[in-house]
Amino acid sequence: MKKVDIKLLILAISVLLNGCASFGRGITEAILAKQDAEDTRLCEIKGDKFEGIKPQLEVHDRKMKLLMVHGVGNHLPGYSTQFMEKLAKELDLTVTSRNVKNIRLADAKGPERPLGNLRIHRYLDANKSQEMLFYELTWSEISAKEKEVLSYDNSGEQSFRRAEVNDLLKKFSNDTGPDPIIYLGEKREDILSAFAQSFCWMIHGEWNSLPDDVKQTCSTKNVTPFYNDSYAFISHSLGSRITIDGLQQIASKLGNGETASYYTALTNVLKNKEIPIYMMSNQLPMLQLGRALPEVANHADTYCQADGAKYNERIMAKTSVIAFSDPNDLLSYAIPHDFVNKYLDSRLCVNVTNININVARVYDAFGLGKLANPMDAHIGYDTDDRVIALIAKGIANEHTAPIVKERCHWVETID
Repeated sequence: MKKVDIKLLILAISVLLNGCASFGRGITEAILAKQDAEDTRLCEIKGDKFEGIKPQLEVHDRKMKLLMVHGVGNHLPGYSTQFMEKLAKELDLTVTSRNVKNIRLADAKGPERPLGNLRIHRYLDANKSQEMLFYELTWSEISAKEKEVLSYDNSGEQSFRRAEVNDLLKKFSNDTGPDPIIYLGEKREDILSAFAQSFCWMIHGEWNSLPDDVKQTCSTKNVTPFYNDSYAFISHSLGSRITIDGLQQIASKLGNGETASYYTALTNVLKNKEIPIYMMSNQLPMLQLGRALPEVANHADTYCQADGAKYNERIMAKTSVIAFSDPNDLLSYAIPHDFVNKYLDSRLCVNVTNININVARVYDAFGLGKLANPMDAHIGYDTDDRVIALIAKGIANEHTAPIVKERCHWVETID
């Protein structure tokens, strides 16, 4: 690149970020406003059509239960509030319980070790005939202690030497970068225990039977509600790997002693369930690096077809993975067909629909190239109206939201 081009690029970025001077600010704002008005952000769906949550809500005498699993970085209980409220609005659930239930998770094997927090919200429609229970898992306190080894790097002793923007990026890196490494270490079992406990509370029963403001281990043996209710998972980044690993561990586990009947019944029920996982900023391919191959792979037909030789040994009837990825998200990956066959357990009967969607706006940097904020591209999924509408009402069905019909392009895949 010529020197003059570098200067122009620096000037353009400076104007974009700071406004610089009134004249530059005026030109910049006019250009950005024009680009904002012409919202042509990508939304391409490739795979099978899916229904979303809405049809499950409309089934008589059935509750919809959703578990949200966050990804890397420190999170506090309540992190999913904006997403949850936008989803409830899209689903026309206009009634909510006055109180929010809160459970500090514990495991019978080690009740003193921290496993995070579970918050439960209840939403209903105006007629109170449709009900959604929203479970929010916050597991980041498990990794917080481990990340203290980097706390010195966030102190003034180090940070004052950096440029302001670089310091913000370094602190973000120190907060988010260690989590995948920690998950591959000894804390993995604690994080999966947090998921298992959250799942246990999901199948526990009615809203009124759930405890509130307690630290308690879920040990229910009653799986009857699990037969009737519908379930879905919503995950972000590392949360996608946690969800897949957690489901596989739960369903494959044969309990010992007094829990044997519980796990046997749970496994039998899972075999007849179709459970969607809505993955935002999916990272399954990256998080597969360095991991052993699953116990069972490349045998989907054997386990997932009704005439398959091992059909009765399947874990799920179907696991629908809806993978949202912004092409400008540096930490997100689409899921190729070969990845499913080779790296995901065949007994989960995984079916993938990939959604390439720009959640971050792409701007023309004064003719020097297009750019998008990679931070927005990584964290913007849960506030994007198209993402919300797709999770709520799916694609290519009678419920599909107008914004999806107008702004998204679907390509069906067949064998």
